[in-house]
Amino acid sequence: MRHSQLKAFHFVALHGGFSRAAEALYLTQPAISEQVRKLEQDHDVLLFHRERKRVQLTDAGERLFRLTKHYFEIEQQIGEYMSETRAAVDGSLRIIADSAHHVTDILSAFRQRYPNVVVSLRTGNSDEVIEELRAFNAEVGVAGSLTPGRDMETLSLGNTPIVAFAAKGLLPEDKSSITMRELAKLPLIFRETGSKTRQKLEEEAVRRGLALLPAIEAEGRETVREVVASGAGVGFVSQAEFGHDERLVQIELKDMDLRMGESLVHLVQRREVKVIRAFMELARSLTQDNT
Repeated sequence: MRHSQLKAFHFVALHGGFSRAAEALYLTQPAISEQVRKLEQDHDVLLFHRERKRVQLTDAGERLFRLTKHYFEIEQQIGEYMSETRAAVDGSLRIIADSAHHVTDILSAFRQRYPNVVVSLRTGNSDEVIEELRAFNAEVGVAGSLTPGRDMETLSLGNTPIVAFAAKGLLPEDKSSITMRELAKLPLIFRETGSKTRQKLEEEAVRRGLALLPAIEAEGRETVREVVASGAGVGFVSQAEFGHDERLVQIELKDMDLRMGESLVHLVQRREVKVIRAFMELARSLTQDNT
């Protein structure tokens, strides 16, 4: 197996095609195609489904692509070390968060300190956060109440109570708290499976011999907020994420103490990636200052 073959495969998978990989590597498309063909032939494996000008990774290709992401990231780290450029932090930082609220202050400080880093932020539930980190599709995750496994390193951002919320007028004006048994009789708006807030509520209901069934299941926190604001039912969120919305009222969960912790998380094996190390060191210093 040649380094050039792996690199050709990696860039085709990364850019989604042979011609774009050739452009990125300043090579001809036939040269890239030949490298990938030899890799497949030498190891008797099909890495891409080829349909006209489109390519799609096979299952074997997906597994190899996950490995080459790590392989070429290590190669980059070696190059940075050998050229003694470790002090400079640039490049890109991809963050996937179950709620951006918990990381905005850290992001602001990070951008001021490292203006040459391009940051992208997208949302996903806690299960998606872990999946994307393990697939090397993000560098840092933000998720609630994690027990992610030994391959992950976490930094706690604290915890707050889970609260219910509803559109103004849905419940009596003096209804500032609600019991689990009362919740079971109301139309409930839940996030998709994989949401830790939903998981905690359902586990507590099962413990009490009750069933909390969603009237509507909505994907993403903002979608839940809009559905609840329409008057369709009662939603749930950690108190820190409730924010301010004139359309909504917050309702205390009266007979239960459910709390949602939030953590920064990244793969242990990627702790020496410059942007990850810089972001986590800054986050650690900021959280220590706030304790």
